[in-house]
Parts: sequence; structure tokens; C-alpha cells
Amino acid sequence: MNKPLRRIAIFCGLLVLALLIRDNWLQYAQADKLRTDPHNRRVTIERFANPRGDIIVDGNPITDSVKTEHGDFKYKRTYKNGPMWAPVTGYSSQAFDGSLLEKVEDGILTGNDDRLFFRKTLDMITGKPQMGGNVVSTLNGAAQKAAYEGLKRQGGKGAVVALEPSTGKILALASYPSYDPSSFAGNTSADGKAWNKLQKKNNPADPMLNRALRETYPPGSTFKVVTAAAALENGLYSTADQHTKSPLPWVMPGTSTQLKNEGPIPCKDASMRVALKVSCNTVFGKIGADLGNDKMLAEAKKFGFDSEQFTPVRSNASVFSDDMNTSQTALSSIGQFNTAATPLQMAMVASAVANDGKLMKPYMVDELQSSNVDPVAKTQPEELSRPLSPENAQILQSMMETVVKEGTGTKAQIAGAVVGGKTGTAQHGVANSANPYAWFISYAKLPDNSSPVAVAVVVEDENANRGDISGGGLAAPIAKDVMEAVIHSKK
Repeated sequence: MNKPLRRIAIFCGLLVLALLIRDNWLQYAQADKLRTDPHNRRVTIERFANPRGDIIVDGNPITDSVKTEHGDFKYKRTYKNGPMWAPVTGYSSQAFDGSLLEKVEDGILTGNDDRLFFRKTLDMITGKPQMGGNVVSTLNGAAQKAAYEGLKRQGGKGAVVALEPSTGKILALASYPSYDPSSFAGNTSADGKAWNKLQKKNNPADPMLNRALRETYPPGSTFKVVTAAAALENGLYSTADQHTKSPLPWVMPGTSTQLKNEGPIPCKDASMRVALKVSCNTVFGKIGADLGNDKMLAEAKKFGFDSEQFTPVRSNASVFSDDMNTSQTALSSIGQFNTAATPLQMAMVASAVANDGKLMKPYMVDELQSSNVDPVAKTQPEELSRPLSPENAQILQSMMETVVKEGTGTKAQIAGAVVGGKTGTAQHGVANSANPYAWFISYAKLPDNSSPVAVAVVVEDENANRGDISGGGLAAPIAKDVMEAVIHSKK
């Protein structure tokens, strides 16, 4: 072979070698990346080629799949009582991807999760089409209905979270206003119009915002439960009934500003029980100032502040700030200044107190199942922290129970149960110009001393008369209905 032909042959050989290397690189090293690339239309077509598995509540599906009439996508998602369950399910859309449980557990619901390999292989051998698995939730249908209908009846905006204190199971997670995920589950122009109507730029009510997990509010006086816990845990006060060193008026350190109470309430040197019952700003503000930023921050973190929660759906981190001066710490200790909390966070506070000081990690997925309902994974309750000793938790329980028995939370009383709670009316807007947020956190105890439920409710009502807004008036009745729903479901 002459020299030019030899060079051409070597060059062609190198091209073939490069092609083989590239082909093997794509087929093996890049296979998963290409298979899951969102721009790969075949991935989306495959995702909707078969019915999705279901999200289950109380043993019954709250989702379904139906055949589409045209297009490349064979099936689309439908929802039962969509607006009520949307903060739990999220959405699965042919055009707009997915969110919340539909997104987090997409692998199980489509049947593509690696944990379903054996099931997929068996179906392939037997010729059965691939089927999605199920997500069995921890939710209580009656509690969710009470939460959603309570918010809807109240109007405005708001959220409810209910937990089982002993396990961390999420029993209710409602947000209002809400939306129907079925309205844009397809890929038609009608789905696009429905989606656009729900976007915040077109709908100021922002119905797609999950207020239970993704909105942080000033918690107002409900945060005084955390401050009381810090006082007990740090030995500032050892009982609920000893008098505190709380002058009236009280000027915040480093300022000439008096911290005001709401009306002529008995706050001078009041015990923590009385101060929680009538909601004294001066007592709890001074406790925060006396303890200092570091101790208050440490206690808030034990309750879950400053950390995102994964249920497995992500919840925003609630906020208690570092590097505050004494007066800022005082304001933060009554749930103002920079302090902000999700409804989930405040339900965690009530849950930890009810559970004798043990905070359990909140979760909303009880079990994952294959298409033939064989268990794939089971969530085990997990302790998150211990914000309180059992002894101090019981002291705080007695204080919260006084609030409901004879204080600001009497509308949460339940016959046959002992209820502990704390109201809150949190300032909102520049110079407190907007209507405040109405809060209520609570738990219920049965005669056997078990506590099946802890609840947090927040209500935003921009149209209410300012003087009519209170946690005890707007939020407590909703919490009561949710707690009663859980209690009745246990019978």
C-alpha cells in the first residue's frame, strides 16, 4: 500500500474508533442523563403512557387517571376534591410538570422507581403494561375536610396543619384559597388558560401558594410558648405560678420605648400562667431580654426554627434571628420583629409540648406500594429533638390548658377532652397598618392522657373589621373542629 492510501486508511480507522467511543459513551455513560432529560420528549410521552398510581387517604384514592382523546400523551391525571387536597397532592400536568407529592414521589407513581425493578421485570415477562405504584398518606380525611371548610367559611386566606404528636404524622394540611389540579392536568389550550389564571401575576390571591408549608408569617403571641419553654429550660423560672420580675410599664433596654400590652391586663410581676392566659407582652418580652439572644435562639432551633423541613415535601425554614440586640430579642420573643414561622412550624411547637417535650419529625407519607400494593417502603417515626424536659413540658401544658379553660382560647374547648392552646394576633404591614394575622395553636388530650392531635391555624382576613380580628375569635373555632374530627375518627 502506498503512503497516501495508508494515511487515508489510518485516518478512516481513527474516525471509526471515535464513532465507536462516542456511541458507547452515549449508550452507557450518558444513558441515564439522556433518558431523564426534561427536553427529551420521549421521556414525557413515556411518563403519561400508562395510568399513574394513586395517592391514598384513609384507604381510598384521592387521585385517578383517565385516557386523553388526542395527542401523544395517553393518560392524564384527575383529582377528587382537588382544591381541598391540592396542598398535599400538588399537581401532575402534561404541560406544566408536577409539584409536591406528585413530583417528589413521581418515580413510584409512574412505576419508574428503581425500587420497583422486580415488579417491572415480572410485568415485562408476563406481558402486562407497566403500572404505577401508590403513595399511602398519613392524612386524616375528616380532619382535612374540617380544616379546609373552616378556612373557606372564614374567607380571606389562611392555612391549617394538624399533627399526631406521638409520631409526627401529618393529619391535615390545608391552604386557602386553593385550586383544582385537574383543571390544567392536560396539554390543551384550555389547560394553558386555566394555568395562567392561577398565576400570582393574574390572581393576587395566589391560590397556588401552599401557605401551610411555603409561607412564613409573624407568629405573634403564639411564639410566647417557645419563650416560656426557654424560661423553664434555662432555669429563669421553675414553675408556672411563681411571680416574674416584670415591672409595668417596662421600657425595652437601650431604648426609651415602652413595650405595650393589649389593654389594662394584670401583667405587673405576673406569673407565667397568668401572663400566657391574658397574653402579656411585657412579661414575655422581658423574659426574652433576660435570657438573651443566644439562649432564645438555641431554644427556637430545638423546636425546628431556622431549618427547612422535609415531609418529604419541602417546607420553608422558619426564622429566629441571630445577632440581635436586647430590645430586638425582646420583640422577637413575643413573635414580632424578624420572627417568622410557617403553620407547620407552629404545629410542631404545640406537638412537642403535647408529647411531653419530644418533637417528632413531621411526615405525610406512611407507605409506598407497588402496583399490586406490596409494600416498597414504610416511614418510621423519628425523633427530631427534645426542646423540653418531660417535667417542664407538663408545666407548659398546664399553662396552655389554662388559656383554653379561662383565658383567650375558650372557643377551642371540647367536651370530653382537655385542650391546651395559645392565641396570637400578629402585626402586619408597615407600621402595623394592615389587618393583623389571627393565630391559634393547640392540642387535645383524651381521658387516658394520650394526645392524638396538635393543630396550628393562621387566618389572613383583609376584609374583616380590624377590631374583630383575634386568634381566639377567628382561628380557635377552626382548630376546635379539626381536633374534634381527629378525636371522633379514633372512636
